[in-house]
Amino acid sequence: MLKIKRILLIAPTEMTRTPAFNRAQELACATRALLHIVAFDYVQTLAVAGLFDYNAMAQAREGYLQVHRQWLEQQARFQRSAGAQVTTEVVWARSSLAHVLAYVNNFRADLVIKDTLHVRAIDRVFHPPLDWQLLRDCSAAVHLVTNGNNPKPLKILAAIDLSHLEALSHGLNEHILELATTLTHACSADLHMVNVSNWSVVEHSTKSVPTQSLDDSLRDAVTDAQDEGFEVLGERYDIEKTHRHQLTGIPHRVIADYAKGNAFDMVVLGTGYQHGIERFIGSTAENLLNRSSCSLTIVKPASWLD
Repeated sequence: MLKIKRILLIAPTEMTRTPAFNRAQELACATRALLHIVAFDYVQTLAVAGLFDYNAMAQAREGYLQVHRQWLEQQARFQRSAGAQVTTEVVWARSSLAHVLAYVNNFRADLVIKDTLHVRAIDRVFHPPLDWQLLRDCSAAVHLVTNGNNPKPLKILAAIDLSHLEALSHGLNEHILELATTLTHACSADLHMVNVSNWSVVEHSTKSVPTQSLDDSLRDAVTDAQDEGFEVLGERYDIEKTHRHQLTGIPHRVIADYAKGNAFDMVVLGTGYQHGIERFIGSTAENLLNRSSCSLTIVKPASWLD
């Protein structure tokens, strides 16, 4: 089974205890992983002041950061009292993708946790939020927390994708189920598995098409292969038959509605994004990001950087 050893919580710049703090605490205690909390803090006025009086700016900056460090350490003490192994750090830097990715890679996190930042559609076009950029470029699994309900997840939904019949999405489904199974066992939660089954990627296309659009013989072959793959994965990961769900419809809508209607605390799913925005726009993970009321955990295939 997958072992989660290092969890990284990206705290908001504001000194506010958010739902991600409680979720990170519960997952760290359940998995017995090290939890490291980092906050990226940067005040433009202090940086500009340094152009005129560097010594004064350095002193003011250190005083400001010390307040933040003390507040973060208070949160760590609270979480240590619950049994978690916790360390903290405040970094003087903008919470840009470059800074965050460098930090994540240096820390070698197995799971990155942060609060979901909901952004208007028009703003996402011109200023992609950090959440989206992490989905694109962070090699670790990313857990985006939406609310404070059940900090320790009680129901987890693994959303697999069998539309890529060739190699069953290149191992991505296995990564999804391994992480979902690990979290389920650690948290003593209920695990369900869902697949939206009326889509398929044919030949060398990168886009899914409805199976109804295929000719009869190909449609039947695709459906049989997907059904067989679904049952094989369910048996391999010991998921109860009553917890295996084959649904139809638009994937991101179906998954969001099913997760909300059945009170899941977490959805674990994958994204096959590699390079080039056209490989990402329209994906299930991207569409779910600002539509789901459920916390999302997103994983990538092992070959995503190739």
